[in-house]
Amino acid sequence: MTTYIYMVRHGDSLRTGVDEWTRALSPRGEEDARRVTACLRNEGIGALYSSPYIRAIHTIADLAKVLGQEITLKEDLREKVWMEGNRQLPDEDLLASLQAMYADPDYALSGGESNRECQARAVEALQEILQAHEGERVAIGTHGLVMALMMGYFAPEYDLDFLLKTTKPDIYVMAFSEGRLTGVERLVVKE
Repeated sequence: MTTYIYMVRHGDSLRTGVDEWTRALSPRGEEDARRVTACLRNEGIGALYSSPYIRAIHTIADLAKVLGQEITLKEDLREKVWMEGNRQLPDEDLLASLQAMYADPDYALSGGESNRECQARAVEALQEILQAHEGERVAIGTHGLVMALMMGYFAPEYDLDFLLKTTKPDIYVMAFSEGRLTGVERLVVKE
């Protein structure tokens, strides 16, 4: 029996200096969410989960409405805590920080999580979803780095290079059989 997990990376979001929890979708991100709905509405999705961050929830909220389903929030699906106070990492520091974090999975910025810590909590949440929904299709509203870390747990090719090639939004369908990843397909979210 195959279980399909649709990893839905959130749409374009505002980088306004607010904390990571409350960062919302931009107007383009709101359009991204409608395109995600168009892409997934006929996939047979039976359950929806999300990071508790606003931008992830809002990216799949329209899909939930169309499907007549609720979104279950899972704290451990949140994006990596980059630094103390869960503040945004400035764009100019992002690439160097990611390179350091991938070179050393235990490296963390002051007050932040390491890749290893983030991956462990997110994979545990994903495994709980897999157990609860065996044989079903499940969409997860997520973020770029935590998505790459979850996927990288099951297959090493989902690394920093993969992360840097993802888009906002993006959808990857992970197929699992007996707890093993058996395939990944990228769905194209049409403009």
